[in-house]
Amino acid sequence: MAAKTDRPRKPTVGERAKAASDAHKTIARNKKASHDYFIEDRYEAGLSLTGTEVKALRMGRASLTEAWIEIDRHGEAWLQGAHIPEYLQGTWNNHSPRRKRKLLLHRAELERLAQRVQAKGYTVVPLELYFIGGRAKIEIALARGKQDWDKRQALREAQDKREAARAMAAANRRRG
Repeated sequence: MAAKTDRPRKPTVGERAKAASDAHKTIARNKKASHDYFIEDRYEAGLSLTGTEVKALRMGRASLTEAWIEIDRHGEAWLQGAHIPEYLQGTWNNHSPRRKRKLLLHRAELERLAQRVQAKGYTVVPLELYFIGGRAKIEIALARGKQDWDKRQALREAQDKREAARAMAAANRRRG
């Protein structure tokens, strides 16, 4: 009878494939959102997509720079202005690149977002588009718009942090 070893077993091909499919694969990120808005609450929403849209996303082609979220009077959330280019091998049933896409959220989350958006100064912005477990997800945030002086102050703070890090690195190089 063979003795047991404490060595972990090597994962099978199927287990490695499952782990890879469950990984968080970012497709598009809205970098301007954190510059233009104070981010308050974050939500993960599913997307209702067509087949060619999913294939185009798997190729890593999408843009959220001009996208916004709209909550209609029926209590449904829609992603507007996001650009998912046409699938190159698509046929006559290819999708429209800038069509509005339905977001899949829980009813309580939709109601909470709708109440906050009706309050002055709040909006819902898309932050990141990604795959988890083979499903397309979008991270959205309840945000409040920044004034110009807020943006300048944030840039100044980031520049000060960079300069401090450079000074520390230079001091460490001189000592070492």
